Amino acid sequence: MEITKDYDVIIVGGGPAGLTAGLYCKRAVLNTVLFEKGLIGGQIAISKDVENYPGVEGITGFDLAEKMLHHAQSFGLNIIQQEVAEVIAGPDNHSVRLANGDMLRTRALILAAGGSVRKLGIPGEAEYVGSGVSYCATCDGFFFRDKTTVVVGGGDTAVEEALYLSRLAKKVYLVHRKKELRASKLLQNRLSETQIELIRNTIITEIRGDGHVVTAVALENIETNEKRELPTDGVFIFIGYLPNNQLIPPGVRMNEQGFVITDDACETNIPGIFAVGDLRQKFANQIVVAAADGCIAALAAARYIEMRKAEGAGKGIH
Repeated sequence: MEITKDYDVIIVGGGPAGLTAGLYCKRAVLNTVLFEKGLIGGQIAISKDVENYPGVEGITGFDLAEKMLHHAQSFGLNIIQQEVAEVIAGPDNHSVRLANGDMLRTRALILAAGGSVRKLGIPGEAEYVGSGVSYCATCDGFFFRDKTTVVVGGGDTAVEEALYLSRLAKKVYLVHRKKELRASKLLQNRLSETQIELIRNTIITEIRGDGHVVTAVALENIETNEKRELPTDGVFIFIGYLPNNQLIPPGVRMNEQGFVITDDACETNIPGIFAVGDLRQKFANQIVVAAADGCIAALAAARYIEMRKAEGAGKGIH
């Protein structure tokens, strides 16, 4: 298929990582385009409140996403709301095929497609997101000081987040569908040293509220079929996180969970291909970390492109 346009950098994904990467690429005077098939800003655009982004107080996720968007555009970043259908890694340059059939070529590629949390898929979950339902205790735990919270899950993340909430909330319940937790023994030992109440062999069948905020959850013991209602102010769900890795080209290394493995410069094992934000294997998924990834990848991409140009000049390639 014929290449329709060439770029220095193509960015796939318009969340905090992608927008920050675009801003820094334009500051480096690189011919850059960003593609986003959905809502600009990614998951933060649907977050109710953001209180942990340095220097920005009292802002909604949507407003923060808008500020990031306008800041990137102020440097002339070209943002196109178009779906990327395929990413093709090449020996020298890389290619991107859009859903409309256009083929684009780029010297460097920054993948910022993000990820998505696993959801329970029960009544009330979607209705109360941002009003008592959360998928990030470090993001939203602050709002539940001296309140009652329910954590759902049995892995390391669920236990870690429950431990975090126990330092803020008045009461924390940890609900797990099985008898034994999957979390490491170290975390389980820490859990046993707290006042967190573990509810085993139990699932949440409904999240209930008053039309504005969460007030309770409906529980069902899968062994005895006993059903009951548990009053709570918040429900934190940690049953897994899925990276949006469908566009990762063959040959790029990923871990067992499907997150892309990179070096300190956010570069993958294929030169010129970078992964940032929630798509990348790292310690914490936070807005500030995603933005840092975007900055690092853009600076690294600029250096990579300069090195490629210097090599080409040395060989008499123009």
